[in-house]
This record gives sequence, C-alpha cells and structure tokens, in this order.
Amino acid sequence: MTELNSLSEETPNAYANKLAMSAVESLNPQATSLIQYSSSGRVAVIGSIEAQEFASRLNGNLHAQLILTNGAEEPGVPTIAVGNRDLQIEGYLGNFIISLGDEGKANYENVTVDLVVDLSADSLLKMPLKPPGYFTSIMEEPYLTLLEEELKELTGTFEKPKYFDYDDSICAHGRSGVAGCTMCIDACPAQAITSLINSIEVDPYLCQGGGVCTSVCPTGAIRYVYPNVTDTLRTVSTLLNSYCEAGGTDPVIAFVAEDETALLDDLKAENNKPDNLLVIVVEELASVGMEVWLNALACGAKAVLLIDAGSMFESVGVFLKSQINTANTILSGLAYKDNMIRIVNPQSLQQQCEVAQSIHLLDETFEAASYFALLETHMNNTLYKNADKRRTTLLATDFLYAHSSSPEPIIELPAQSPFGQILVDADACTLCMSCVSVCPTKAISAGDEVPKLAFRETKCVQCGICESACPERAISLEPRFISDAKKRRGFVTLHEELPFCCITCGKEFATKSMIDNMTQKLSGHYMFKSERARLRLMMCDQCRVVDVVQDNEAMDAV
Repeated sequence: MTELNSLSEETPNAYANKLAMSAVESLNPQATSLIQYSSSGRVAVIGSIEAQEFASRLNGNLHAQLILTNGAEEPGVPTIAVGNRDLQIEGYLGNFIISLGDEGKANYENVTVDLVVDLSADSLLKMPLKPPGYFTSIMEEPYLTLLEEELKELTGTFEKPKYFDYDDSICAHGRSGVAGCTMCIDACPAQAITSLINSIEVDPYLCQGGGVCTSVCPTGAIRYVYPNVTDTLRTVSTLLNSYCEAGGTDPVIAFVAEDETALLDDLKAENNKPDNLLVIVVEELASVGMEVWLNALACGAKAVLLIDAGSMFESVGVFLKSQINTANTILSGLAYKDNMIRIVNPQSLQQQCEVAQSIHLLDETFEAASYFALLETHMNNTLYKNADKRRTTLLATDFLYAHSSSPEPIIELPAQSPFGQILVDADACTLCMSCVSVCPTKAISAGDEVPKLAFRETKCVQCGICESACPERAISLEPRFISDAKKRRGFVTLHEELPFCCITCGKEFATKSMIDNMTQKLSGHYMFKSERARLRLMMCDQCRVVDVVQDNEAMDAV
C-alpha cells in the first residue's frame, strides 16, 4: 500500500487524513513467492511487408525470426512462410511456441522464441490480457520505435510476484466429474485458468495479477496474495481507525490500481482531492472483493469507491459489477443506502465524497469503532487462515444487520450470487443422496436415523453441482440472503421419507420412492420379467443374493 498524498492541515479532515496515511506506512504486508522468466532475445515477428521491415531493424541483443503471413521472402532475416497453414501461439515471455500446420503431417513446423511481435491486422491471440512478452503495435512511428526499445529491455532474467494461492479442497468447480462453478475461468482476462474437471489449474506464468478470479470465487478457494486479504483488511481498519481517532469525519475508502495513481496526483496538484478520501493502492482494482468492501463499511466508511480511469478490461468490469450488485443488494436489504459501493472515475471524486457526507447509518447506536477489535480478533484466529472469504464477508454483514433498524428477513439476490438456498421437488426426489456426495461445502447432509436431506444455507455457495448431479432433476437454485445469522446457520429439512424395509428380513435399506423408481425403470428389462425377479428389487443386498442362488431360472440365465 502506498501513501498517495501529503494533505494540508487546513481542515480537520485533511489533518486526520495525513495521520491515517502515515499510520499504514508501518504495516508490512506478507511476502509472496516469485515467478521467474528468462529471455535470450529471440523475437518472432509475425506479419507481412511491415513485419519484414520491422524485423530487419532488430539487432544487437535481439535475434529476429520473421513469420511471414503473405508476401515474398527477402534475404537478411531468417524467414518462415505461413502459406496456407494454420498458425497457433502458446506460451509466455521466454517460452513461446509457434506452431504451423498440422502436427504429425509433413507441413508441420514449430518455432520456440522468447518474445512475439504480432503485427497482423487483427491480433492472433484474442484474450483481452495478452501473455507477458507478447506485443502488438500500430505500424507507425513513434510506436514502432518505442516497441523496439521495449524489446531491447527484455533480455535476461525477470521476476514477478505469484499473485494467487489455490486450495482445491474447497473449490466448487466440480466433484466426481460433475461440473459446477466456472466463475474464475470465465472472468480471467489472461485465460490463465483451465479446468481439470474436479478442480482448476492456474498457470502462474500467464497470470498477471488481475485478481477478478479471487473476487468472483464463491468459496475463497482461489485467493489473492499480493497483498493477501488479511493485509488489505488490516490496512482498511488502520486507516479508518486512525482517521476517526484524529477527528476525521465522513471517511470514504477508495481503491485504485497502481498504474492509475498518477491521475490522483494530478487531482492533488489541482487541489481537487477530497480531504475525507482515504486511498489504498492495489496491484489491480478487481483484486479487492466483497469481503473487503463490506468490512470497510462495517469499520465506518460512508462509501467504498473503486477508481477506474478506463484501464480495466470490459470483461473484467462485467464480473466486478456483478459482485458489486450483489453486495449493494445485501446492503439495501439490510436497510442501508443504495450504491454504497461504486466504480467511479477520478474526475467525479469530489462529488462522490460530498454525497457520502449525506449518508447516515440508520441505527444511531451504530459505533464502527467497536468493530475494529472484532475484525482484528477474526484475522488473528488460526481457524480463519488467510481471512477465510465467506466467514469474513458474513462477519461484516452480521455486524451491519445487528445495527440496522429495519432489515428485510430474506433478501432476494441476482443470479450468480454466492448465497442462497436449494429447492427440492419432493415428488421427484428419491433420496439417492447423489447431491450429498458431491456438495463441495457440505451444505447438504443425509439423515442419520431416517432418509432425509438436511440443508445449511450459510454454507451454500450456489455452485450448482448438486443440481447437475441429481439424476431426477429434482433440485433447483434460489439466490438469496437470510439476514439473521441464527436462521442462516440452522439446518432445515429439504425432503424426508420413511425408510423402506426389506420384504424378506425387514432391514431398512432404501426409500419407497427409490424402490418405486427403480421398479418402474426396470419393468421392461429381460432380467426382471418374472414376479420373483421383480420382488428381488424389494430386498436388501444380502437377501437378494440368497434369493438369486435359490432361483434356478436366474442361475440358468447367469
């Protein structure tokens, strides 16, 4: 985190702001591991005539390889003509593989390079965030000269932080081959995340710290670690606590990406930076999610602003706005002001902070100061390692609920929200327990003494695995939020039946609906044409084996 400004002491808020920013300078974020790239300066230049001209300019520590999409070859630069072959590119700085043609056929060829300059009319790689070491350019000066200079700097060994951590044990992507949540895969602008069916894999060399994957992850299985959530929350609470203790009023927390801090410096120089604006610089704007926004409000912020001057990818913005919509819907249902969390541009900060001054929490007994100790205890509790996302989010909502004058008991949420219930069609459900076996968060459990499905809503992340796994299509999802924590944490029975007893020994082994369903589905099967064979479906495993051995017709068939 970086202090962006040295505010004047002309107003009480400016003085408090300065003290608050100084207080966070002493915080030491936890270090993360590093990812290393190595480049020897091998550059693939892809394109036609313009690519030929640019490739001929590269010398010194750069070694050009021209991939000619059309036009005639010229001497001077090693050239590979694409011809009518398909061209595929994969990899990253120091490890790009360019494949031409069909593998296993005579026309196949591949080239390994450290850097790729794609001067095609349309970029060959379509993902919004291109891999490190992959460049496109306007084919005019001074852009080509700037690109040439940048390439010259990319020989040697380079390091970057590993931005994420992943815990597959709580991932809701899949279970037992059944597909579930794909939010992180869909949201990643670098296409660095792939499916392993039951879990995901993040390529640390393609990951560039966009962070939206961590914001949309419903369980916290994928976590941002540069900085981690605990460090970010500590910065938030320290800023607000120090600001309020110094006499500051109407604090507004603002997050800004490191690449856009110069815009705030310009506002400071023009004296247009609000005194009650507490700015936190993060690697990328989308790396901060719901658990941080809501805790900032519980700590006393009047609003949480995400400052975007246009550098955020449109696809990232769509997913981030979806999370903001969910958070604001919960806040509105808890009887707080609308849109307390917003994406804004730098020019509107003064107006946004003035609006925040009119926001008053509805319960006059609300004391944000009482929340700091609660949050600190939560972050230090070893049970909540790395500030468990869901529990950290609910810590804030429970505090806000306790200080709300008229919260709605049940808040309807938009689609893709990470809270909600499942609905079970009792007429269709056979209590086969497929949903229980695949639920990644153990939100669904089986009964001990009688066949039943029990559900604990506080654990449900609406991943949809249970819905996909149900053979009877008896399950559907309903995104919502129960305001009262006690009701949210309690167990409810979704469906219950009396057990079916073996017709031979009387042992309980299934449910009546399961037996009825099995009997119906096997009614036309050749092995169950006789009445005796059909009755075996109503026996437990042991009695069924005994009866088969004693049935001459069944043994002859075997």
